[in-house]
Amino acid sequence: MSKLVIVTGASRGLGLAICRQLLQADYSVLALARTQSKELTQLQQHGLHFYAADLSELDKIPTLCSELTKQYGRPYALINNAAVGYDGVLATMHNTEINSLLNLNIQAPILLSKYLLRPMLLNQSGRIVNISSIIARTGFNGLSVYAASKAALEGFTKSLAREVGKAGITVNCVAPGYMQTEMTSSLQGDKLESVKRRSPLGRLATPDDAASAVLYLLSEQAAAITGTTITVDAGSTA
Repeated sequence: MSKLVIVTGASRGLGLAICRQLLQADYSVLALARTQSKELTQLQQHGLHFYAADLSELDKIPTLCSELTKQYGRPYALINNAAVGYDGVLATMHNTEINSLLNLNIQAPILLSKYLLRPMLLNQSGRIVNISSIIARTGFNGLSVYAASKAALEGFTKSLAREVGKAGITVNCVAPGYMQTEMTSSLQGDKLESVKRRSPLGRLATPDDAASAVLYLLSEQAAAITGTTITVDAGSTA
């Protein structure tokens, strides 16, 4: 029986690329997103399961997790990919934006991990992969709260890896660099070219590049890797 992987923020960008590669590798994929995209609908013809969920509604996460386990069985892996990034200097950022960013980018992954770890602990095996960003370590003008949320996710990953390692569960991060997705659509023209120039490879990493790192962490070959961050940025932070 193929292993079940739950992917959040699955409707586009990196989440969609992860779902596509998981299906190609014969995993059973449960995609979570607020709404179903055209691309996700196409993947359903190849066996993908879709579940509509708004992860910013934190109080609904415990029930959501028990429903998912009841309906689809115990997950082998959780990919915490859903995130939001508001572009704006802190001094003028609205408090509601700060709250919603921290809720979705850090509280939701923590709660999903908490409730989906329980069935993994029963199985005495599992994988959690949190999607971070190079901005957690480099910083970026106008993304201070986003950077804080990703740095928090990396700290959470290290400590959780220590808690659950003896149960055969690994917890890691993948930190992509700038990728051409909807979240980085404001990076155009000169800004985009300067990011490309900084990269030793002379290009941006793609969502597929980052998705491949996620797949590696789910594999048996990565069984001894936990509590770490794999950076996929075409070398721009080298």
